[in-house]
Amino acid sequence: VQQAIDIDEQAHFVKELVLARGVMPIAMVRKRALRADASVALARSAPDEAAAETRAPVLLIHGYGQNRYAFHLPRRSLVNHLARAGFDVFNVDLRGRGRSGHFGARRPRSVLEFIHEDVPAALDEIKLLSGDRPVFIVGHSLGGVVAYCVAVDHRSRVAGVASFGSPYHFTAGSRWLTGLTSAFLALDQRLNLPNFAVPAHAYGKFVRTARRVVESPLYPLPFRGFHRGAIEPEVLEQHMALAMDRGSIATLRAMFTWAQEARDRQAGDDGLFGYGRKFEALEVPLLVIAGLFDDLAPPASVKPAWSLSASSDRSYRELPFGHVDMLIGREAPKLTWPLLETWLMKRTRS
Repeated sequence: VQQAIDIDEQAHFVKELVLARGVMPIAMVRKRALRADASVALARSAPDEAAAETRAPVLLIHGYGQNRYAFHLPRRSLVNHLARAGFDVFNVDLRGRGRSGHFGARRPRSVLEFIHEDVPAALDEIKLLSGDRPVFIVGHSLGGVVAYCVAVDHRSRVAGVASFGSPYHFTAGSRWLTGLTSAFLALDQRLNLPNFAVPAHAYGKFVRTARRVVESPLYPLPFRGFHRGAIEPEVLEQHMALAMDRGSIATLRAMFTWAQEARDRQAGDDGLFGYGRKFEALEVPLLVIAGLFDDLAPPASVKPAWSLSASSDRSYRELPFGHVDMLIGREAPKLTWPLLETWLMKRTRS
């Protein structure tokens, strides 16, 4: 296929739809650069022959209420940037999202299902397709937190973890999110909310319809999910139409409970869905990126993943982004993408 990397910058890639058959059917899109002397026709009949040699496999994990399009839009694609740089890129839809949902994977009943079932199934499939090579896991928001936990359970299979706007101490640095946590947990305790879907795509539709209002300085709500003016209108339109999917009450419950536990954490508590102490002691290459204008995961909530880690190979950066624009904003190809690419390059073979 010929696809955009950024706006009008195009390249050819070998694209494959992958279905990992674990407890639930988990769908991924695999992307590799087309070999310089190969043709698109060859790629359609023999993708492994047509694809360029890759440096390492990379697994991308989206955040809450989103799907694989968080990393890949028709006009701007981190997936394609990494594939052109020589990586074997796998972009996953967690259960209940995107193609995984279409294949029958129901909405999650717990965040632990992502950690114990979905991502391990993806790693199994990547091993079959890309060889017995450790995988770099790159996660956005909740996807980065899932990556931290998976690295604990599958250390020998994980080459490194990079996270974008992933709140290690969820709600820290935001009084609005702290208040929302208390309100949700109080309501849930009283009503025992059923695990119905949370339609994140409805917010996406609202932003597409009322973009000028949402980007106005008079916008009354404390959360946008992106820094005002940081994303071109056509790219924002694509993100809200394609990447915004649905979440679940069970996942919200787990996130808010985890946030409360982090605030009340005692010396013997594990935190991070029971993975905190083990993650902090883990020796794994770690890149943590926070957005200075992130209203969903402020730096105060993100930085502890780096500051509490005992890894000898850990990096932390704060960049002038909100939650979503650090992936697909107009400045992301100049700041976030090269930072990730350089980090990966230094830790892979030439």
